[in-house]
Amino acid sequence: MSVPWHRIEAFSDHFARCAVHAGETAVVLAEDDGRPELVEAAVVALQRLGAAVSTVVLPTPPNRGPVPIRSTGASVALAHNPAVLAGLAAADFIADCTVEGLLHAEERPAILSDGARILMLSNEHPEVFDRVGHDESMGGRVAHGRRLLAGASTMRVTSAAGTDLTVHLAGAVVAGSDGTVTEPGGIAHWPGGLVLCFPAAGSTSGTIVMAPGDANLTFKEYVRSPITCTLEDDHVVSVDGDGLDAELFSSYLAAWDEPEAYAVSHVGWGMNHACRWDVLPLYDKADLNGTELRAFAGNFLWSTGANEVADRFCRGHFDLPMRNCTVALDGVPVVVDGTLVSDLT
Repeated sequence: MSVPWHRIEAFSDHFARCAVHAGETAVVLAEDDGRPELVEAAVVALQRLGAAVSTVVLPTPPNRGPVPIRSTGASVALAHNPAVLAGLAAADFIADCTVEGLLHAEERPAILSDGARILMLSNEHPEVFDRVGHDESMGGRVAHGRRLLAGASTMRVTSAAGTDLTVHLAGAVVAGSDGTVTEPGGIAHWPGGLVLCFPAAGSTSGTIVMAPGDANLTFKEYVRSPITCTLEDDHVVSVDGDGLDAELFSSYLAAWDEPEAYAVSHVGWGMNHACRWDVLPLYDKADLNGTELRAFAGNFLWSTGANEVADRFCRGHFDLPMRNCTVALDGVPVVVDGTLVSDLT
């Protein structure tokens, strides 16, 4: 066995938090370009819990362009294969080890329709799971954040760098993850620790200024020079900045040659105190997916691309966690200058 025993124990413990027990039917879903260490750890951990385990390995389809695709959360490896979908839908629990994951995959509703639950194992270096682990307080804190967001009518995000964004929340779909999934038909990602929403069409406008130290998780790089994005009617209508960062950001958006690439996908904030914003220099780009930066406590996370709630679809996707922002719901802060307020900590 190439996976150390402590990792098997950690995965077993986490799957148990997801209500996996002896006698359940479990599927480990993988693809050719995935991370074998995660697949092996998942299989052995599920067997240790007494689940009946099968492994499904899909071919990774070619990317026909126009640019590399990263960090979409929407695997295309299933390719609507009816036999695979039927097998996954018949399972009790699915450990998702695909590269991009099933979080936003087109086939997700069909897979969950009969009560299967999915835990997306983020395509990270295995050491990330060792280090981040699981915070037992996370479930209650994320649930509280979701209630606050679901009960609000407006989110406003500001920063000393110049961000001033308003999101009207009527019709938004609120989500959040503590890294576990226990309910039939549910999905979560591990590592977890996010509260977010997918706004309805026509709800987001203002200015976002990404400052040095904010992260671009499609590029797996930090912003080194400010990028100013003006948003109108949910869409980025201008990108300004004197450095290379703004030029690269603009170039990737333009490569898709479709309006949806410029649209807002989701907005929210991070809740995980074990996650760090400063880990990118410590890994090669191929070694991590960046979920840790999406979830670090007190970030403001915004994204571009597909938003099913607004009936927009696009393969291009940016996840952009920012530091030092203030996030307020109906004028009441939940994050102040990059720090969670006390009742969310």
